[in-house]
Amino acid sequence: MKRISLTQYLVEEQRLHNSIPAELRLLIEVVARACKTISHAVSKGALGEVLGSAGSENVQGEVQKKLDVLSNEMLLEANEWGGHLAAMASEEMETIHPIPNRYPKGEYLLLFDPLDGSSNIDVNVSIGTIFSVLKAPEGMSEPTEEAFLQPGAKQVAAGYAVYGPQTVLVLTTGDGVNGFTLDREMGSWVLTHRDMEIPADTKEYAINASNARHWYPPVKRYVDELLAGKTGPRGKDFNTRWIASMVADVHRILTRGGIFMYPADAREPEKPGKLRLMYEANPMSFIVEQAGGAATNGKQRILDIQPKKLHERVAVFLGSKNEVERVTGYHNE
Repeated sequence: MKRISLTQYLVEEQRLHNSIPAELRLLIEVVARACKTISHAVSKGALGEVLGSAGSENVQGEVQKKLDVLSNEMLLEANEWGGHLAAMASEEMETIHPIPNRYPKGEYLLLFDPLDGSSNIDVNVSIGTIFSVLKAPEGMSEPTEEAFLQPGAKQVAAGYAVYGPQTVLVLTTGDGVNGFTLDREMGSWVLTHRDMEIPADTKEYAINASNARHWYPPVKRYVDELLAGKTGPRGKDFNTRWIASMVADVHRILTRGGIFMYPADAREPEKPGKLRLMYEANPMSFIVEQAGGAATNGKQRILDIQPKKLHERVAVFLGSKNEVERVTGYHNE
């Protein structure tokens, strides 16, 4: 079987669909290279002295792990000098990171969650990097936070790397979803998962059940139906899967179907959810929709939400289409 590299795939996609201009291709390649570096650091674990807390907090008030800080630095440094970006934004930083003046500027904006699922770092469970690419608004001279506040439907590319038993990069540029496995010996990304599709029906769901007492009625109703199994209104048994690392949970859904839910709940009624719209929900929703799935905040399509701030939070229901539509229907009744 002929092995197709990430670069060859991107060049051929451009020929086929005219959707990946050279600047965007280079940007994706640089992000992929940074993910290789992060994968290497993650795989060293205690040997690289990268486990444990960094003793600092990020803008969300969450304690940062050493690998969070390291991954953030790796992505910033890798992407600063290439000339295809106007600015970057990270879940770990309070405001945007303009490209330093000594480097040329480009027309794209990059957003990322450098290391998703940090609670799993020290216990050797899959974690990942999520990224999203937007076009800078026409005529923008200096990058501002406002420039980033575009609905997810405007993304030109999105992807994630999952650092598990294998390191896999999953990517969409708006023409379906493809997965690349890192060949560690060769140091190259090889196309291994072509045209990933999420089945419309599933028997697996992912939600943090310890919050059940705080759930709002639509979520409670939906999960109770799943739990009732064969004898309940759904007439079939469901399995629970919860990795507590969004990348790993979404990767499972892309591979074999399922629904992932992180709803708003009554603990903090003023918060619309926990996950970040710009760094997690938008890129994942773009990928999931491109693979034939659906993604909503319980009421509307996530990709249609007009962001109001950089670190906005949102409720998330994504995965197999028929399940997402059902739980969204319960919210809208």
